[in-house]
Amino acid sequence: MNRRQLTHAAPLAWLAAGPTTAAAWNPGEHDYDAAVQQIWRSGPLRGLEGRALGLELVRCATLAPSSHNTQCWRFAIGPDAITVLPDFSRRCPAVDPDDHHLFVSLGCATENLVQAAGAQGLRAEARFEPAQAAVRVTLATGTPQAGALCAAIPARQCTRGTFDGHPLTSGELKQLAAAAAGPGVQCHLFTERAALERILSFVVEGNTAQIRDPAFVRELKQWLRFNAADAVRLGDGLYTAASGNPTAPAWLGRLLFDLFFTPGAEADRYAQQVRSAAGVAVFVAEQADAAHWVAVGRAYQRFALQATALGVRNAMLNQPVEVAALRPRFAAALGLGPLRPDLVVRFGRGPALPRSLRRPVSAVLV
Repeated sequence: MNRRQLTHAAPLAWLAAGPTTAAAWNPGEHDYDAAVQQIWRSGPLRGLEGRALGLELVRCATLAPSSHNTQCWRFAIGPDAITVLPDFSRRCPAVDPDDHHLFVSLGCATENLVQAAGAQGLRAEARFEPAQAAVRVTLATGTPQAGALCAAIPARQCTRGTFDGHPLTSGELKQLAAAAAGPGVQCHLFTERAALERILSFVVEGNTAQIRDPAFVRELKQWLRFNAADAVRLGDGLYTAASGNPTAPAWLGRLLFDLFFTPGAEADRYAQQVRSAAGVAVFVAEQADAAHWVAVGRAYQRFALQATALGVRNAMLNQPVEVAALRPRFAAALGLGPLRPDLVVRFGRGPALPRSLRRPVSAVLV
């Protein structure tokens, strides 16, 4: 939705509803701030062992991103391993019918876990287990490897605002590319304005197709959290303030969403976001299967953590890979041949936005 339109329209709709809604206009802000401090805390891992260490590693893993912030993962803590399992009850069949994003999300969580384990002095090795469709991370004694990527875990966020338009240095681009490097995954960085405009055209085309799909819109609305109270109560989903939009009572937020979530308004928003970016990264797996999608998630998470360490923000622009009919043309335009593009990520410097929340660790354990 268009922030300017929403900002102007929301107070009018609120006043028209009468004074009884006043107490619900911005509920739970104090609880939201407390939740952010608790969830995104920078807790040292030193001195933890056994079950306590496993729980802290899982907490770090849950700070990874997931599509619509569904947190589509479960964790099983064993004596010498932690298994990251898919939670198919949190899948998004409209936007992610083949569970591509779900397995990418498992990869992001896996990478956070591996980085956090290394900081604790554990040697972590992750392996995809096809029979379980899960990732088993074995843990063995090693040498502490506290580095910039682990330190960035509690600071990383997908920032859905505009960036400052300034380019990154060649050295910074090399660090991002090096972080994203991994077996079975390619990361292509685009910084030329002509290339960004070409990518933008596919983003807008894909976004328009999605907005015209009632199933997509219903599913997206299901995961929107229009106010702090709902965000805190549920601990998941897309909090509107985290994308730079005002908060509102849930009934009003749904109404305004229906009014202002239009192809034209979204096209304007994405044009501003892409044109303010320093560049766009496109991640591509060498094979289209769950194991490689996990590898894409791990590569992206390293990219995002390295970006955070450099003071660079990022956010997804996945419409060209989510609309199946558009995907082959997008791949051809980027010169990818028959390979399937997996993630489209804009990056650049800009201000932080409010945080998305997470469910408690106890809610994701098996």
